[in-house]
Amino acid sequence: MMVDLGPLWLTVQLAAVTTTLLLVFGTPLAWWLARTRSRAKPVVEALTALPLVLPPTVLGFYLLILFSPTSGFGAFWVRTTGETLTFSFTGLVIASMLYSLPFTVQPLQAAFEAIGRAPMEAAAMLRASPLDRFFTVAMPMAKRGFLTAAVLSFAHTLGEFGVVLMVGGNIPGETKVISIAIYEHVETIRYAEAHVLSLILLTFSFVTLFLVYSINRRFPTGGRG
Repeated sequence: MMVDLGPLWLTVQLAAVTTTLLLVFGTPLAWWLARTRSRAKPVVEALTALPLVLPPTVLGFYLLILFSPTSGFGAFWVRTTGETLTFSFTGLVIASMLYSLPFTVQPLQAAFEAIGRAPMEAAAMLRASPLDRFFTVAMPMAKRGFLTAAVLSFAHTLGEFGVVLMVGGNIPGETKVISIAIYEHVETIRYAEAHVLSLILLTFSFVTLFLVYSINRRFPTGGRG
């Protein structure tokens, strides 16, 4: 039996790109949420956590409308890049970032909050700049949060189905990720192929959770251990 592993490699690529971008854009957001006293904080936290409770098909439906060339944003993207976001790898990346956002922001926010204000105030008294304090004090102390956020975001992106189906469809080599391939195999009664791909995801999910719990035991105080 030959199993097409193309969807697996595409999924790994999608997860790697999504996780990298989420760490870049999610870190400032998590830092702001951990430090701010703004009245807007609950609103931003609710919006960030929305994908945890919103059905993936609902999020995918609205993203499909937003990405459509007939919408303002979709039309702007087409004029700027010459390509559509719907049924494209780029569209999958953006959709995956929104869907996996809480898995990046929440662990980072918790890690930053666990640091407290004393280490940052001590660094400020030594005349360290805000950026210097963040990179030399906050980030090393929040290493558990970064590792947990990266692992969870990567794993969550691997298992996406509803959002990627709505936004990307089923284009081989472009948007056909492993979850879509499994669904297709089941639909066509090709259970052996579906079993192989499902077993890969099951194994990876278990290893991911094992790593996360091991990290939490190794660094129980948010990176101070």
